[in-house]
Amino acid sequence: MKHGSHKAPKAVDQRIAWSEVFSSRKGSHSTSSVRAVQMAANNGAILGLDQAVADKLNELAPQTRRAMREAARAAERRSHIVASTSLAALVGTAATMVAFSNADDTTSFRLADEATTTMQIKRVESTSASASRSEDRAAIGSLTATTQRQTTSDGEWTMDGDGSALDTNVMSRSTANNPYVAALMDIDYASLPAGFDPNHATGDNGNAYPYGQCTWYAYERRVQLGLPVGSQFGNGNMWGASAAALGYWVDSTPRHVGDIVSFASGQLNADATYGHVAVVERINEDGSIEISESNVKGLGVISNRTISAADAASLTYIHY
Repeated sequence: MKHGSHKAPKAVDQRIAWSEVFSSRKGSHSTSSVRAVQMAANNGAILGLDQAVADKLNELAPQTRRAMREAARAAERRSHIVASTSLAALVGTAATMVAFSNADDTTSFRLADEATTTMQIKRVESTSASASRSEDRAAIGSLTATTQRQTTSDGEWTMDGDGSALDTNVMSRSTANNPYVAALMDIDYASLPAGFDPNHATGDNGNAYPYGQCTWYAYERRVQLGLPVGSQFGNGNMWGASAAALGYWVDSTPRHVGDIVSFASGQLNADATYGHVAVVERINEDGSIEISESNVKGLGVISNRTISAADAASLTYIHY
């Protein structure tokens, strides 16, 4: 048989919940409020706590979120200050050590060594006297006349080699502004009159000759060939004298295609009063020439004919 014993009364839990101590409730006369006020006023003496324990509890008491953030920031600032102070002290110590170790050398403190290249130079020994440099050198005054070399300003400039690579045929010796005249002058270089000026006045102001006449055609043909011609040379028999007065090269020898040929009055069936002019189109090997002309077969009619070498030698030619 099971004996029942008197149930022991449960012990009353005398512990105080800290959440009640530090949390507020409604009403200023509640038990929790009273205890909290008493504990705060007496530093926990109401509970019989030791004074040191009470101070520690007050230090660890819950704070507001703002107060907690400010406390964390303050702790972080203190940590940074301590770290900066330590680093500054370390750098100062290192600088002091370097200064005392080499006080005169201000350039030896570098963060990293510069790249350097090491090269060894060896003296080349040679058995050839022309390739070696003797340690014994004779004075300049002791050199004989045969070993001395002297430079003078006498003589002429010379070019290495035979000059075969230089083609003088493609070099113009003319100073003419007209490129066609310059080309013809290079051909006639040995025959040019003394003192000939290729840039003489041309007398060209446009074709002022009557249309269809021999003079009109001679002007047009010369312009077509790029050669100079005057606008006021007069009648056909006057062209040689008029051109020579302006500086043109005039003689009795046909030289190039484009030369102006002038006929005297009545010469080779030319007009007995005005004479005639034409333009050389071809010079044959036998000395005969072929000319182009106008108004022989009608006003403005362009025709060609061949003049024998003997007759060609009697005419006047205007070159350039």
